[in-house]
Amino acid sequence: MELKSNDATPLRPEGDRILDGKVVEMNLNDFIEQIKSEVTWKESDRNSITIYKSQVMTIVLVGLHEKAELKPHKANGLATIQVLEGRIDFMSEQQSLKMEKGQVIALKEDIKHSVLALTDSFFLLTLINDNNSAQNY
Repeated sequence: MELKSNDATPLRPEGDRILDGKVVEMNLNDFIEQIKSEVTWKESDRNSITIYKSQVMTIVLVGLHEKAELKPHKANGLATIQVLEGRIDFMSEQQSLKMEKGQVIALKEDIKHSVLALTDSFFLLTLINDNNSAQNY
């Protein structure tokens, strides 16, 4: 298996973060601090970073400032949301949950949902798609 890493971008000029390999180490605390230090976090209501990406799984660390909202949307595959910091309101047609640090929710594909940050919050989003199609998150 070939290592896959990201390219540099204007927002993250250092690039070369390993995104896929046989073993990929991810320090979530370091990534949270990175997000908090970036201009996007300081100037907008959210920031995120993809920390793992293969053909079937993507892991994204999402930071939302208090009252920031991810409008109703669907994921094309299975998804989990794990709250690492803060509190969020997860809403779908099936249920509404107030979630805080340590709580996880798992979703089947094509479940329309939204997320509202009740405080500054960080959550880990894992998307699994065995059809290798693009994600809509």
